[in-house]
Amino acid sequence: MNIHRVPNYVDYPHTRRVEVSESHFGRKVEDPYHWLENDGRFDSEVAAWVREQDALARGYLDGLPARPVFRRQIEALFDFTQSSVPQKRGDRYFHTLRLPGQQQARLYVREGVDGPARLLIDPNGWSQDGADAMAEWDASHDGSHVVYAVQRGGVDWREIRVLEVATGETLDDRVEWARFGVVSWAKDGMGFFYSRYPEPEPGTASQAAIANHAVYFHRLGTSQTDDRLVHATPHRPDLLHISGVTEDGRYLVIQSTPGSSMMMLSVVDLTTDHWTVRTIAGADFTAEWTAFGNAGQTLFVVTSQDAPRRRIVNFDLAQTEPEPVDLLGEDRAVLQHAWLVGGRLVTSYLVDASTQLRRHALDGTQDGKIELPGIGSAGIRGTLADDEAFIAFTSFDAPLTVYRYDVATGTQSEWAKPELGLDFGEIAVEQHFYASKDGTRIPIFVIRGKGVQAPAPTLLYGYGGYGISLTPYYDPTKLAWVAQGGTLAIANIRGGGEYGRDWHDAGRLANKQKSYDDFIAAAEFLRDSGIAKHDGIAIQGESNGGLLVGVVTNQRPELFAAALPGVGVMDLLRFHHFTGGGFWTYDFGDPREEQAFNNLLALSPYHNIASGKPYPAILVTTADADDRVVPAHSYKYAAAIQAADLGPKPRLLRVETRAGHGAGKPLDKVVIEAADMWAFAARWTGLETLMP
Repeated sequence: MNIHRVPNYVDYPHTRRVEVSESHFGRKVEDPYHWLENDGRFDSEVAAWVREQDALARGYLDGLPARPVFRRQIEALFDFTQSSVPQKRGDRYFHTLRLPGQQQARLYVREGVDGPARLLIDPNGWSQDGADAMAEWDASHDGSHVVYAVQRGGVDWREIRVLEVATGETLDDRVEWARFGVVSWAKDGMGFFYSRYPEPEPGTASQAAIANHAVYFHRLGTSQTDDRLVHATPHRPDLLHISGVTEDGRYLVIQSTPGSSMMMLSVVDLTTDHWTVRTIAGADFTAEWTAFGNAGQTLFVVTSQDAPRRRIVNFDLAQTEPEPVDLLGEDRAVLQHAWLVGGRLVTSYLVDASTQLRRHALDGTQDGKIELPGIGSAGIRGTLADDEAFIAFTSFDAPLTVYRYDVATGTQSEWAKPELGLDFGEIAVEQHFYASKDGTRIPIFVIRGKGVQAPAPTLLYGYGGYGISLTPYYDPTKLAWVAQGGTLAIANIRGGGEYGRDWHDAGRLANKQKSYDDFIAAAEFLRDSGIAKHDGIAIQGESNGGLLVGVVTNQRPELFAAALPGVGVMDLLRFHHFTGGGFWTYDFGDPREEQAFNNLLALSPYHNIASGKPYPAILVTTADADDRVVPAHSYKYAAAIQAADLGPKPRLLRVETRAGHGAGKPLDKVVIEAADMWAFAARWTGLETLMP
C-alpha cells in the first residue's frame, strides 16, 4: 500500500491532487480531487484508491471491541418474521414476508385471508451475495398475474418481469430501463403501465445525468420495442412522470414533478381508444396535487394549494375543464395521506410528528377516528367497494404490525404481528421540544432505557429535507444503540414535512442554514438538559442527512464526538452533473444561478473544511453502486478531510460493494454496516456495551 503519513495521527493512503478549478460568477473554486468523480468500476486508479481506503477502514473497524457486540445485538433485533400489508385481489391476498435470517423479503399469496401462504417469488436465490432484490410489484385485478421489478446490486434501474400466479412461471415479457415509478395493471389484465428513461449510452448508466422520463404501456406477450408511449414531455425533459391506474380501472392518473413536492396532475380515460392525456391541475408547479382514488367520474385529490398543511378537493372529470371543489379543508394538523376504503374516506394526519387516522363520509363529514396502539406511524390499505381493509402500525419500540379492519363496524384484529424475544417495556419513548437559534420550537424524540437517567452517550439522527417527515418507526439498527445503554435522539428539524409546507420551506434554498441551526441546537439541548454526555454525542444521517452531518461538523466540530455521514451530498457545486441530481435544485438551489451558488458554496461540506481545528472522529459511508448520490461525493470529501489538519481522531471511508443508496440492501450488509458505525461511535462517545 502506498502510504502518506500524517504526522502523529493516522496513516492515510496517498491521494493525488490535481490542478483543476472552475470559475463561477467571477470566483475561482479549486477541485483538487476532481478525478475521484470517475466511476471506480471502470477507472483502475479510482478502484485502487477505494481499495486502499476501505482496507484502512476495515483494519480499524475490525479491531473495535464493540463491533461483535453490536452485530449480535442487531441480528437479535432483526430476528422476527416481518409481513407487509396485503394487497387483496378477488379472493387472493398478496404480501411479502421476510423470515429470520433471510437477506430479502419474498412474495407470497394466500387463497382467502387466513389461507396458507404460498411462495411466489424468492429473490434470495437471484445472486450469491443476496444483493439482488424485488422492488415494486402489483397484482393484476383478477389476481392471475404479478408484475414485479428486479433491482440488481442496489441500483435505481429496474428490470420488469411478469409471473403467472397459478403456475408460478415467469413469462417471457421483459422491460428494461425502468426507474423512479410504479407498475400498475390495466383493469383487463392484458398489460401494465410503467415509467422509464431512454436507454443510456454504453458505460454511462451509473453516473450520467438522466432526462426524458416517460410513461409506457406494455401488452403481455409482446416485445418492449412495441410498447405504447402514453405520456412524455420533450419540452420539459427534467420532469418525472409517476402513473397509476384507479381501482375501477377507468383512469390512468399521471403526476409529473421536477423532483419536488410540487406537481402537475393529468388523467387519461382508458375507456377510450386514443388515451388522450388531459392536465387538470398544477401546470404552474406551485402546489402538490396527489390523486388517491375516484368514485365514478369524481376524482379525489390532496393538494397544498392555498393550504400549506394540505386539504382535499374533488374534480368532476365529466366536465371539459374541471375545477377543484373543496371537500375537506385545511386542519391545524398536517394532512399526510388519504385513502378511499369501504365507502369511507380515511385520512392520516401528523400531530407533532405522530399519526392520527380519521374517518369521513365521502362528502367530508366527520365519522370518528381509528384507534391506534399508541404514538407511532400508521396507514391503511383497501378499496372503496370493500369493507375489509388492513392497517399498518409501527413505532420506535414496535415492529410493523398489520391489523385487519372492518370499515363497516370499526372493529380490528391482529393479522400479522411480529414476535420478538425482547422486552420493549424497558424502553422509554419521550418527546421533547427545544428552541432553535431563531427561537423556533423544534420537536425531538428521545429513546432510551427506562433505567438511564444520567447523561449517556447519545446518537443524534436527522434529515431535514424534501418535506420528508421523520415519524416513529421500528429500526432494529438504531434500537441496538439503545439496547446497549445509549440514548437515541431524532430531531424533526426544518426542511422536513412535520408541520407542512411552511416547515419544508423554512429549511430549503436560502433558508437551508436553518436546518443546520436546528440540528446544532438539538445537540446543545441534549447536552445542556443532561440527556447526553457533554463529550458523548455522535451524529448520523444519510443522503440529505449525510449532507446535514457534513455541514454541521464543519460549523461546530467541537460539539460532536463522532460524525457518521452516509451516502451524503458533499459537493454542493457539482451535484447536478450526476444521475438525478438535477431534481435536487428545488431544495438546494441551482449552483448555475449566482444567488444559489453563493449560498451553496458557503454550505458545501467539501469546500468548507476548517483546517486547523480539531474535528470529531469521522466515518464516511457510501456504496460503489449508488446511482442516486454517486459515491464521488463521499470520495472527494474523505480525501479532503484526510488531507486537512483536523486533529488526531480518525477520518475513515467505508465503501460497501454491490450496494446502492439503501433500497434493496441485503440483511447481512445492513447488519455489518450498522455494527461498524455504532462500534465506531461507541469508541468515541464512551459507550460501554452491555453484552459480552
